[in-house]
Amino acid sequence: MSQNHSQIASFIWSICNLLRGPYKRNEYRKVILPFTVLKRFDCILAPTKDNVLAELPHLYGKSDNIISESLIRITGVPFYNKSRLDMKKLLDDTENIAINLQSYINDFSPNVQKIIEYFAFSEQIARLQDANLLYLVLQRFVTDELDLSPQAVDNIQMGLVFEELIRIGAEQSNEEAGEHFTPREVIKLMVNLLLSPEADLAKSHVVKTIFDPACGTGGMLTAAETYIKELNRDAKPHLYGQDWNKESYAVCCSDMLIKGEVAKIHYGCSFEQDGFSTDKFDYMLANPPFGVEWKKQQKTITDEHEKLGYNGRFGAGLPRINDGSLLFLQHMISKMRSVEEGGSRIGIVFNGSPLFTGDAGSGESNIRKWIIENDWLEAIIAMPDQLFYNTGISTYIWIITNKKEAHRKGKIQLIDARQFYNKMRKSLGNKRNIIGDGEDNRFDHISLITRIHSDFIDNQELEFTCNGTTKTAIVSKIFDNKDFGYQKITVERPLRLNFQVSQERIARLDNNTTFAKLVESKKKDPIEKQREMDAGKALQDRIKAALNSMDGSIIYMNREQYLKALRQALLQHHLSLGNPELKAILEALSERDETADICRDSKGMPEADTELRDTENVPLKEDIDTYFKREVLPHVPDAWIDYSKTKIGYEIPFNRHFYVYQPPRGLEVIEAELFNIEKEIEALLLDSNV
Repeated sequence: MSQNHSQIASFIWSICNLLRGPYKRNEYRKVILPFTVLKRFDCILAPTKDNVLAELPHLYGKSDNIISESLIRITGVPFYNKSRLDMKKLLDDTENIAINLQSYINDFSPNVQKIIEYFAFSEQIARLQDANLLYLVLQRFVTDELDLSPQAVDNIQMGLVFEELIRIGAEQSNEEAGEHFTPREVIKLMVNLLLSPEADLAKSHVVKTIFDPACGTGGMLTAAETYIKELNRDAKPHLYGQDWNKESYAVCCSDMLIKGEVAKIHYGCSFEQDGFSTDKFDYMLANPPFGVEWKKQQKTITDEHEKLGYNGRFGAGLPRINDGSLLFLQHMISKMRSVEEGGSRIGIVFNGSPLFTGDAGSGESNIRKWIIENDWLEAIIAMPDQLFYNTGISTYIWIITNKKEAHRKGKIQLIDARQFYNKMRKSLGNKRNIIGDGEDNRFDHISLITRIHSDFIDNQELEFTCNGTTKTAIVSKIFDNKDFGYQKITVERPLRLNFQVSQERIARLDNNTTFAKLVESKKKDPIEKQREMDAGKALQDRIKAALNSMDGSIIYMNREQYLKALRQALLQHHLSLGNPELKAILEALSERDETADICRDSKGMPEADTELRDTENVPLKEDIDTYFKREVLPHVPDAWIDYSKTKIGYEIPFNRHFYVYQPPRGLEVIEAELFNIEKEIEALLLDSNV
């Protein structure tokens, strides 16, 4: 009887029961994943095993290239195994099972050996042997109950098995499963949004390159390739990916090798070891980890930003250290083909943070500004929550392109798909919702979202089904690029101070940094140091004496008048102070007073009060002065704008644009609920007294 991918994964994971004791739960996948990959390779090569062995004597003494070409021609897949053993035959020699298993692995073609090496499987073979578990585990994998041949499990289903095993393993390790793969229905939607406008995909033998800088197990790459081949079986998609999780990388390489994909997968951190530094791609997809800090890569990224600017990958700006999402997007944009070369399209999954995090002038805002002002942001789709395995939060799909259709130029489409879901009958981690026709062919949200994107209608209102309930809502809005920009202006108000030489205010001098430093010394010689400190203390005393000589009952409402009186007192005490000391005295003896005169600089211009300083965000489409006269001056007539501090910022307040007012419930409804709650409490109290 055929099994689905979940059943196959459950059977494989049940083998972990043998590992209890010698292995911790978070270590199970170190054994399960490489054994599953080996089993799949073994099943694929089984039909051609005898033919390969028969050919080997004729290849004796030939070059490695000739041997590889000959054996690959026989197997029909881009890998082979020269061993006379297979996984089942390994059980025949129980005394040498570890040695024979390692020998069997070493007889694979180099590409398979490299994959197994990334699993660090040799360590597990030795560990299993020491625990007397190697035979038992191998025995379970070669049982007829587990048939991983292509006839029983096709390539798509096998990819899902790999992902399910990684998901379960990540849960066992309390890790983020979403760092490894994305739900397939989300990938399908992203591919639809990315490729549906592409008219040239139907051209015979068209070659397209697809890149994922955080490819995990390769699900996005495979889905994109499948879509293209469904449109045109003669198309030639070339897949490129990079990941720095060794297990995910090994599974991805295994999956690509098994399927015979034209793929190039690079191991390493995309930021520090760009595996495709000179390449440009037609399509790019990614689901980078949400809210992951980039402190380990900070030096490399900062150096590139500062030294190369826009000639590097991160010229637009650097986001805050605890979320590198927008670094991935900049990395992908740097790999877009020029418009002359046909341009590129990008799909990336984010949480809500990249929409609005960061004020005007910050790294995040500058990155959004760069993208929008270059007219690359085509659409953002808000997805339902509880859609991903590792998080229940809402997510957003961004579509970026440098080849917008004519009617989209200068425009950005926002699609609200947060209610497009069905509840799953059984949760998978945090994933409780599903889009598309995943279960019983219920409402196909994927096609609906794709159609809404294609329709490109402002204020589009649709009737749709959400988990069996029919609803109506506005699902699409169209905006000008500038609608998301704003001018952050700095509003200043004049400084107004009164001054009084009271004992309370004189005492504040002791807490003033400049005044306190008068008794400090940087001299190394103890005698010189003490002499300098004594001189400083004497100066402090003379300053206080001069202040005490002034009339403490007078409150000066004008700074210039006070300064005139202060200088006269200092002169009488033969004191000549520098500006730092004078400033310290003014700070200590002053208080803010709305009734006092405005403090002015040497040019007679009003000085700004930093404590009253405020900012206003003026829409980019609106004139600053017009806004200021209408919104600010009626409330604070003495305010002015410091134009030198004006900054341009961009944010995408998605919720604000799709906010629907919900009127409060009536008092009678609330009273009825309270009455029912009171009755329930009374009933509970009666039961407790029985």
